[in-house]
Amino acid sequence: MRRSDFLVVVVWTMTVGTAALAEPIAVRHIQRPMYRFMVARSEDGRAIASGEFSQVVQGDEVTMRLTYKFVDGSIDDETTTYRQQRTFRLVRNHHIEQGPFFARPIDFTVEAATGIVTSRTIDKNGRIHVESKHMDLPDDVANGFVGTLLLNVPHNTTPFRVGMLAPVGSGRLIRLLISPEGEQTAHFAGQTLKAAVFRIHPELGGILGVIAKLLGLQPKDVMVWVLESEEPAVAVVVGQLGGYGPVVSSDLVGISFEK
Repeated sequence: MRRSDFLVVVVWTMTVGTAALAEPIAVRHIQRPMYRFMVARSEDGRAIASGEFSQVVQGDEVTMRLTYKFVDGSIDDETTTYRQQRTFRLVRNHHIEQGPFFARPIDFTVEAATGIVTSRTIDKNGRIHVESKHMDLPDDVANGFVGTLLLNVPHNTTPFRVGMLAPVGSGRLIRLLISPEGEQTAHFAGQTLKAAVFRIHPELGGILGVIAKLLGLQPKDVMVWVLESEEPAVAVVVGQLGGYGPVVSSDLVGISFEK
């Protein structure tokens, strides 16, 4: 096993769900068709990828796709379908990461309705391996649409948890603790708006958390800025793509913040 694979497996294995299941997030803002442009930047501010976000609505089902094309030829492509019927419920999620930017390629699919999880990998000889299994998934599993959930909680919400299926092997269920971190003033499309800030923390428990810190394998928290308006929007996400690797800032094109 390559060192990069080993690190990812160790990190996600240690990220265990010790908390009770969260209450479903109520639908406060009905999602509508949408198309936006994003840009991904490295920690030193360099643009490293251009992104496109689209959202299609059919009845109570929403399908959204976020694709980043990196300057080095890498691709991060995630398509998610969920239902918005009083609360949010995942239908399916398909996430692909490939190219030199990613130490460990991902092709991972979650079919929440059936509980079937599928992972596709390519070995060093170019052979494709497909592994599928059934998992009993909680109702709050939120692969691909955590940002949508944040559009629907108050900026001063109490901390809450959601489930996430990590792309390790054929899937490992973890818990994310989400907490409000205040507000900032933002400028977008000629408007001055408030942006609620949230912190997403992968929970590490007990001695495993201590070991993770000692080994330098503790995944970093993810920070999310959500524009507050009649139709709120995710403006910025700062974190590690896929839960590992360098920190990247994914910004809505045209967003700026007061210092």
